Amino acid sequence: MKNSPFKNKDFLTSVFFGFVLLFGSLLVNFYAGVYANERASNSVTDIVLSNTQVYDLDQIFVYGTWFLVLVIIALCVLHPKRLPFVLKSIALFVFIRSVFLTLTHLAPFPNQITIDPTSLLRYFMFGADLFFSGHTGLPFLMALLFWEDLYLRIFFIILSLTFAVVVLLSHLHYTIDVVSAFFITYSIFCIAEVWFKKDRMTFFQGV
Repeated sequence: MKNSPFKNKDFLTSVFFGFVLLFGSLLVNFYAGVYANERASNSVTDIVLSNTQVYDLDQIFVYGTWFLVLVIIALCVLHPKRLPFVLKSIALFVFIRSVFLTLTHLAPFPNQITIDPTSLLRYFMFGADLFFSGHTGLPFLMALLFWEDLYLRIFFIILSLTFAVVVLLSHLHYTIDVVSAFFITYSIFCIAEVWFKKDRMTFFQGV
């Protein structure tokens, strides 16, 4: 692998910095989730949730999440040059979502499904960490990152819409959490393009 990007010190530094940012954002997200859960007040009515019965879509919610993670990892393994921009964009996404979590403290909708207590997702979910929907936003962020690839774009958009339906029918998120995720995620993508411009240029070379 003569052209391996891992032989480039600048690339390795960028990847390392990306992992540091991602770890830091996950740490911030943890404490933001704990804070939001402790401060949760009351639930509110919702135009969708108040008019639909709750469906137990726990399996899709849990395994769909790990499927998304594996797809992202696979895409980065196949084209390592994508790794820095993907890591930093996700880190920015998680950090900004953590900020939003601390601003409004609504309690979860009264009747919602219970996530499998044995799932590792329980370590990343706290019940009241609602705004905005990460399950809807993250695959949409991937669609924006891979927009030049028509098939990946369609795949991630379908995945994002699927998660949007799942979290609503499972009553895990309010409608505003889901709808706003698309607009906020697009803004995050625009910020990432500016802040990590060099990594974005390298990203296209990874195709």
